[in-house]
Amino acid sequence: MISTVMIPDERKNILIGKNGYTRKRIEQKTRTKIEIGNDVKIEGESLDVMKTEQIIKAIGRGFTPRKALILLDDEYQLTVISLVGETQNTIKRLFARVIGRDGKTRRRIEQDTRTVISVYGKTVAIIGKSNELDYARNAVEQILRGRSHGYVYKRLDCSKRKRQKQKPEIENQQKE
Repeated sequence: MISTVMIPDERKNILIGKNGYTRKRIEQKTRTKIEIGNDVKIEGESLDVMKTEQIIKAIGRGFTPRKALILLDDEYQLTVISLVGETQNTIKRLFARVIGRDGKTRRRIEQDTRTVISVYGKTVAIIGKSNELDYARNAVEQILRGRSHGYVYKRLDCSKRKRQKQKPEIENQQKE
């Protein structure tokens, strides 16, 4: 299977890495062949190509290669929230809301949902396990819609407590 992915030109050097190290490492771990030109061409078995696409998209959305490689684990996924269509001033304002003062908001969402968030270009991208990813995406979307940070933090706290209560029940069921 052959697939093509577009990423910003300024992120291509990061995808390549020093002396091609990052590209080679991704190729090695995913058993694919990556060619970087105007776009990024991926060749290999279909499942390997799909996983490589996600890793490359994550790098294109501002994640470091180390964080993007988390996507090698089947439990982790990438989701991207696009702000295309908004004015540049609006995008700056919305990004500032998502990041928060000194990165507090982004850090809080990441810690409470065990995800990683990248704010880059005209997107907010999130990597995490699917159940945690939903909570993080919801929190980011609430902030982008103008909800207060306090409201979002309370919702995160409630969902965090709820998930912690469910965990022992699930573990008990697995023991039986």
